[in-house]
Amino acid sequence: MRIELVQLENIRSHVKSTVPFTRGFNCLVGGLGCGKSSVLYAIDFALFGDPLGRSYNYLLREDAETGKVTVQFSQNGKSYTISRGLKRRGKGISQDFDQLKLLEGEKLVASVKSEAVAEQLKAITGLDKDVFREIVWVRQERLKELLDAKPRERQKRLDELFGLSDYEKAWSNLAGYQREYEGEKRAYEKDPDVIGMEKLNMEYNQTAEEFSRLEIELQGIAKKLEEARKTLEEADLKLKELEEIRNLTEELKRKEAQLQVNLTNIEDASAVLAGKIEEKKNLIENFKQRLSTAEKQVESYKARLKEIGISPDQPAETLRRYLASFDDQIASMRGEKEAALKTVRTNQNRISSLPMENRCPLCLQQLTEEYKNNLLQRMRKENEEKQKTIMQLQHEIEELQRIRNIADLALSNMQTLTPKIKELKLRINEESEALANLLKEFDEKQRLEKELRVQLDAVRIEISKFDVSELEKARIHREQAFKHFYQIESDLKTKENRKRDLAKRLEEIKDRIDQAQQKVERMEKIVKAIEVIGGIRDAYRSIQPKLRSEFVKILRNFVQQVLDSLVGGEGPLLNVIIDETYTPYVKSESGVEREVSNLSGGERTLLAFAYRLGLGQLIMQSRTGHGLSMLLLDEPTESLGREDGSIDRLAEAISKFKAIEQIIAVTHSEAFAEKAEHVVRLEKEAGVSKISIER
Repeated sequence: MRIELVQLENIRSHVKSTVPFTRGFNCLVGGLGCGKSSVLYAIDFALFGDPLGRSYNYLLREDAETGKVTVQFSQNGKSYTISRGLKRRGKGISQDFDQLKLLEGEKLVASVKSEAVAEQLKAITGLDKDVFREIVWVRQERLKELLDAKPRERQKRLDELFGLSDYEKAWSNLAGYQREYEGEKRAYEKDPDVIGMEKLNMEYNQTAEEFSRLEIELQGIAKKLEEARKTLEEADLKLKELEEIRNLTEELKRKEAQLQVNLTNIEDASAVLAGKIEEKKNLIENFKQRLSTAEKQVESYKARLKEIGISPDQPAETLRRYLASFDDQIASMRGEKEAALKTVRTNQNRISSLPMENRCPLCLQQLTEEYKNNLLQRMRKENEEKQKTIMQLQHEIEELQRIRNIADLALSNMQTLTPKIKELKLRINEESEALANLLKEFDEKQRLEKELRVQLDAVRIEISKFDVSELEKARIHREQAFKHFYQIESDLKTKENRKRDLAKRLEEIKDRIDQAQQKVERMEKIVKAIEVIGGIRDAYRSIQPKLRSEFVKILRNFVQQVLDSLVGGEGPLLNVIIDETYTPYVKSESGVEREVSNLSGGERTLLAFAYRLGLGQLIMQSRTGHGLSMLLLDEPTESLGREDGSIDRLAEAISKFKAIEQIIAVTHSEAFAEKAEHVVRLEKEAGVSKISIER
């Protein structure tokens, strides 16, 4: 795998940056905090997506809502592009899976789902997150992490990366199967059927003999049962014939009782009808009397109307309008009366005030006594005439009111009586029809009564013909035949049940014998399986240290080669020894062994670098079939100085190290960057990283 281009949008101090890379030794150089390591963080995020800690706060720019990383890389001659995005949601930051895409050229290989992208990426590159973060990417201040680890922890971690822990897991998992088989074998050895197979065979033979004897007995009982069945069927037939006759007789008795009840009911119904007919006649007579009274009252009211000059034969609405005209006349007369009274009161007031007035209130002329006297006489005379008019109007009003009251009362009563008369006539007609129906029904009841008496006499004659004693004899004979049949049938059922029990027992014993035989065969297979599993476990337990020894030999040779190229001829030779826990030691030319903790800072850094390269090549070879093709280094010059040439030697060795197709190093050391084939300089202006390509 070789990275060609990295694009960052709102990642740490990068607002929008594009970083190109080439084959060979690439170096990102710049001052503290200018965004160098951010490029490596971005590559890790784009490839695998999982945060290095619990959240993505270390990755997304503080003032940004979204961020994105795109990495373009090549593998086996093909070009690929992978993109991932970040989105701020409230106080948290999460992946924006809509931005997640993996392309081969222009073709979309996987998107949206992290699992699908990770699966395709591993199929293309052979890398997963653990291998990348442990081997490919050497993070800042973690170059010596494996050297400083405790031997057992180092061995456990590297066994997992080499795949040797799978043998330990397989050995442990097989122990569970071995215990399970051994437990099953012990259970079979204690199984009562397996132990007592001979006893089961004897019981099976005895049960089979009893089953054969019982079958012979059942054949004889079946013949007796057939004879008893025929006798019972004949007795049943005779009894059923007599019971049918008895049932017919009982039916006739029920019919007799029903006829008697019907006859009594008809007699009672006839008596009830006679009473209803009499009541109906009285009711009709009562309605006729009430009708006559109402008609007389109507005639009297009509006579009153004629007396006051109103024709009673007019429609009710016309009479009502006529009465309304009375109200209009009365109202008009009352208005005239009120006007006359008002005139009288006005004149009285003027008569009272005129003697004291000297001028006319209208024209203001002087009033003479003669004029006053003449005016007083005219007003008094006018008042007398008005009083007569008032009295005459009052008399006419009272007369009109009296006539109207008489007419209103007569009309109201006539309107009340008219529907009553109509209803009485209707009821008389209805009740007359009902009386006719009752008379017709009464005649029908009399006819039915005669017919029922004739039927009752005929039924009683048929009932007297049945003899009960014959039925009793047939019933006794049938009971005896049934008891005999039941005894034989019960004996047959008992023996058949016994036969079924024996058959079931035979089947159960046979099943137990078969199952016991299967258990014996299974136990034999389990014994063989236990032996095989034990052999496999012993093989797994022995192969792990052998493979580890081989890995250690290869690792030691490779680390020594890398270390020799790093030290060169300018420093003392460091001979590397690696034990079974992957712990490296250094042996001097004089033969003295030193632990890593006793080395100088520069020596430890060179050894750590060689150790990581050796591990990377070996692990990638064992897991993917090809060596380490890419290495990411974050500040690899820790504890190295330019005075002793260690930085130069490390940079020189990396530049000449062709076994790895691409190395990307992040450094602040200008001396280290001088040896790089491709240098990208990063600077920070106003909090934003700026990219420039030096060569």
